Amino acid sequence: MSSSDSSSIKLSVYTKALVELLRSIKPKPKADELSKVEVSSTASFFGLFYEKLRNSIEYKEQNLIRRSAIERILKRRLALNPTGKDEAENLIRELLWARYFTPGSLTYSDIVNVQALLDKYLNFYRKTARGKSRQDKILLSDFIMSLLSCEIEENLAPEESLKQEYFNYFVFQVLKGRIKFQDLQDESLQEIYIFAAVDKTYSKSDKHYMRYHIFKLLHNKFGDLQESELNSLSFKFLKEIKLIDSAVVNPYLDQLSKFVKLDRPAFYILQDIINNNLKKIEDILSNESLLKEKVVETCNLRYEQSQKRLSSAAFKSLIYVFVTKMLFALILEFPLSAFIYGQVEYFSIIINSLFPPTLLYIIVSLTSVPGDDNTEKIYERIVEIINEDESYEKAKVFVTKRPKEKRPILKIGFSIFYSLTFLIVLLLISDLLDFFNFNLISKSLFVFFVSVVSFFAYRVRGIANEYRIIYKRPILQPIIDFFSMPILSLGKFFSQEIGRLNVFIIIFDFLIEAPFKLLVEIIEEWVRFVRSKKEEIVS
Repeated sequence: MSSSDSSSIKLSVYTKALVELLRSIKPKPKADELSKVEVSSTASFFGLFYEKLRNSIEYKEQNLIRRSAIERILKRRLALNPTGKDEAENLIRELLWARYFTPGSLTYSDIVNVQALLDKYLNFYRKTARGKSRQDKILLSDFIMSLLSCEIEENLAPEESLKQEYFNYFVFQVLKGRIKFQDLQDESLQEIYIFAAVDKTYSKSDKHYMRYHIFKLLHNKFGDLQESELNSLSFKFLKEIKLIDSAVVNPYLDQLSKFVKLDRPAFYILQDIINNNLKKIEDILSNESLLKEKVVETCNLRYEQSQKRLSSAAFKSLIYVFVTKMLFALILEFPLSAFIYGQVEYFSIIINSLFPPTLLYIIVSLTSVPGDDNTEKIYERIVEIINEDESYEKAKVFVTKRPKEKRPILKIGFSIFYSLTFLIVLLLISDLLDFFNFNLISKSLFVFFVSVVSFFAYRVRGIANEYRIIYKRPILQPIIDFFSMPILSLGKFFSQEIGRLNVFIIIFDFLIEAPFKLLVEIIEEWVRFVRSKKEEIVS
């Protein structure tokens, strides 16, 4: 195709490099019958059931669940076996039980590799923690567990991890030239801060992934470091941890994340197109008509999937609300109402049980996915991203630590007004509930569940906007936002702060998981024993 053809697109250096890197990824060798780790279907049934139940009561993004499970399993097993000896096989078997990896996809070589990683990390921790204060040991343990769980997941699913890493770095390279910082001259810190924002916003990484990816950016993978490098690192590791953790929560992060979000839909669609058409991707990306056809096709598919994810996320949120609601009803609403007020208002309990899920259903039902105008904008943005013309990459965006306060006096006035609005909203809810004879306990639980459900609904609505590159705010949206903020603020507090003390999580992790998984292990050993005896008879 000639460069003079009006329908042609000259690809940028970054785009060509991304394609080359993706093609260099070698798929993980398939396990043969002798080397693959097998688990019994009976043990897997119980293990999968437990993990599904466990994950239903803790709200996490889908891409975070597997790493979180690896960390949780490791913490439990290392608490009983601090040396970590032979724990790699136990970890892998538990992951296979729960179908975090497909049956037959992991081998005994994976066990050897994971055990080597486990030994290397634990030896480094013991060496680095020697002579440190209790607080420093806790910080070291938490950070090392973040790195270890991430690297184990990457080791077991290398193709998936590398693809995301290369796309993440591509987005970083495309966007970093556009950003100009206020009051930050250190270029190395600038790059780390931008990388952290891309990792958090584009890859949806949590603190643990961000730690791992920034560590890799600075040092390569921990498992690949030589003994001499580890010795040198051990002397400055605490300082390194503080540097990385400060980047994870850097003062520019919010502004940088907002900037990344503007182009995130286009990068997501581009990632889909490249992943699904890698063999002939240059032909597609270089031709405007072919590219537009793929963009429309991919966007329509993603919009449809977003609608399904809305329903799925809403269902998971309902399970969480239902389980915690039952807990509060059994522990607080029934006994306390009977004890303090001498009676139980069953009507208020019914309202408290039915209104929050109904509210969630209504909010989700009113949420729509993007349309054709959004698809057109995504196509235009993708062309700007992939073409050779550097004007897009060099269009500067000024990033500050926080938006400047133009009129501080007005802000004080607005803050006072907002606080009054907060009280007014709660008083109006209280007066309304008085009409239905709610007591103070029932009122408190109503506010709790309505605020939590509203916050969940707000997050669920984000799924519909994931591919929305243009967003027209309704004229009355600022007013709606202002009066809904008190409820959303309470919901965020309840779900994130009090949610950390989730009683069910504590019960599952400390009282149920260990004995339950021990029982599953016994079942697994019994099945293996019976199978071996059967093989002896047959042979």
